Formats: sequence, structure tokens, C-alpha cells
Amino acid sequence: MKILSLSFLLFAAPGLFAQGTPPPATVARLYEGPVRSAERDIVSLAEAMPASAYSFAPKDGQFKGVRTFAQQVTHAATVLYVVSAGILGEKSPVESGTDENGAASLTTKEQVVQYLKDAFTYGRKAMQSMTAENQLDAVPSPFGPDQTTRGALASEAAWHSFDHYGQMVVYARMNGIVPPASPQPVPPATKKK
Repeated sequence: MKILSLSFLLFAAPGLFAQGTPPPATVARLYEGPVRSAERDIVSLAEAMPASAYSFAPKDGQFKGVRTFAQQVTHAATVLYVVSAGILGEKSPVESGTDENGAASLTTKEQVVQYLKDAFTYGRKAMQSMTAENQLDAVPSPFGPDQTTRGALASEAAWHSFDHYGQMVVYARMNGIVPPASPQPVPPATKKK
């Protein structure tokens, strides 16, 4: 065991020290990290999906009335705006639209992707406002008459985004798109003749 630990230090330590000391842990970083992860995965998938597939929604099985791919993206973005506004104590800067799918004017891939990117920018601003002192503050729920906490809304920003990312992945794969965040298939080795 000592040899294994020493080996790890010899091989891993130079890389660890080369990176310097990590920034101090903060409550804001705790909440912002998952939102940044969701941003990386969702934005790359939204960009990878062809514009022609933005109107796609599964039809076989129990999929009657489900959101299109574009609506999955705009819904995730709209909820991110709404919960972030709740954290910041502001009115949401966007129209929620029908079923929290955003404004009906979001019709092109370019508009939808920009809306998504802007939502994550606003979401990161909200996460950066989180502190040990305010995370448990009661705030009005943006989804009804109840109270919630800033921390609960910050958590929702991440889990709700990933919930819809999972649905978007299914839509993408049904259209032959491998999500950029997924491990890419390795082609089989070619045989020598």
C-alpha cells in the first residue's frame, strides 16, 4: 500500500502542484459548479442538433403531446431564468410562455441556442450570489404561493436542467446525433490482410 501511495504522489503530484492552489471553496462555487456542468452539456447538445431536428418530438409509444427538441431547450432555459430570478429576488427577465416553454417568438435554432446561453449567464449570476448566510433565506416560490429557500431554487437550477438534458439526449440519439458530452464510439480496429 505504501508503494502504491508513493507511486501516486510521484506521478500525480507534479500535475497537482503545477496547477497551483485551487480557489477557496465557497457556497457560491458549490451551487455554480453543477450549473456550469449542465451548461457545458446542454449547450453543446443544442449546438450539435441540426436545425431541421429542432421540431422533432417522438411519436411512437406514449409520447403524445410531448415537447419538441426546441421546446425541451427553451423550457430548461425558461425554468433556469425563473428560479435564478427567485434567488436574486427579481422578476424574471423573460416571458415564461405556455408551459414554461419561453416566448413563442423563439422559432429558429440560433434564437433558441442564444436564449439558452443567456439563461445560463443569468443562472451563473444567481449562483454567484449564494452565501452561507443567505442560502437558507425564505423566498417566494416562483411556482406558486408557497415559500422556498434560495438554496432549494439553486438546487433546482441544476437538477431540472439535467432532467431535460436527459430527454434531449434521447431525442438527439433518435436523430442519429451522439451528444458531445457522451463518450464517442471508438471505431473497430481495421484488420490487416
